[in-house]
Amino acid sequence: MAEFKHVRPAGEAMFKDRYITKIKELLTPWQKGVKGEFGLVGAPLSKSSISHSGAAFAPGAIREAMQSYSTYSGEMGVDLKDRVIVDFGDVDLHPTDIPGSQEQIYEGVKEVLDTEAADHWMVLGGDHSISFPSIRAFRETFGRIGVIQFDAHHDLRNLEDGGPTNGTPFRSLLEHQVLEGKDLIQMGIRDFANGEAYDQFAKEKGVTVYTMGDVRKQPMEDLVNQSLKQLEDQVDVIYLSVDMDVLDQAFAPGCPAIGPGGMDSRTLLEGVYHAARHPKVRAMDIVEIDPTVDFRNMTSRVAANVILAYMKGKVKNFN
Repeated sequence: MAEFKHVRPAGEAMFKDRYITKIKELLTPWQKGVKGEFGLVGAPLSKSSISHSGAAFAPGAIREAMQSYSTYSGEMGVDLKDRVIVDFGDVDLHPTDIPGSQEQIYEGVKEVLDTEAADHWMVLGGDHSISFPSIRAFRETFGRIGVIQFDAHHDLRNLEDGGPTNGTPFRSLLEHQVLEGKDLIQMGIRDFANGEAYDQFAKEKGVTVYTMGDVRKQPMEDLVNQSLKQLEDQVDVIYLSVDMDVLDQAFAPGCPAIGPGGMDSRTLLEGVYHAARHPKVRAMDIVEIDPTVDFRNMTSRVAANVILAYMKGKVKNFN
């Protein structure tokens, strides 16, 4: 009788390695009594986008991208496999009513925060318009809020020309006195991506702006530490707003507003990690990914790594 070489079934390990936990496996659906270090909620709004956008599909795409990465940080020698991400699902939004949807996001995020189910929070957009209702909810829950905004754009458009859009969230926050100008720091503002009027408005309101020119000249860790030092004594909590179009188009093809001259992904991940290490940083949103135009889910995969960078930065608080 002929002898046959044993062929291992697909996926069977050649060695007796331990099972590798994927970050998506940490997602734990919320129910009363469930507690975790992190809470996550989706805000799938993209009707308010100035340009065509399928960002409403991003929360699901980012969750799926989390399956691509393990929970182990080789750089730190730390495994996050025992951490819990309490997943509240996505806020149910009106299909056409933008102001109504923003109010639903505010109410949904406020209800999530009121559960006190987590110490640190992540909101998955959606376009950048979701930051207005989300930050408003955090302001009412935690007190005076400071924001570090990673973004190619100021997002300070006036609301008279078209109402609330993904170009107006920080104008809305300032004009509604949810946020003070000196408590907003913008990081990565890109050349030839903004109008002079928005730059002047930022200066008038006392907003701190670091352009991509500044990012190229100074280490990201230094810029983040300067920002944290500026905010820490004047606010109760710090919120990171990560617009993925801060990245160069080579690293984020799934952003509606792609463009050259932006950050590389490593620089963004370092920025989020160093910011997250500060105890007053309690929340982060990730916005402006359109999975329908992404290439091999590249942009959603970076977003999953942004989540990991945030979690990694909080490791010191776990032990």
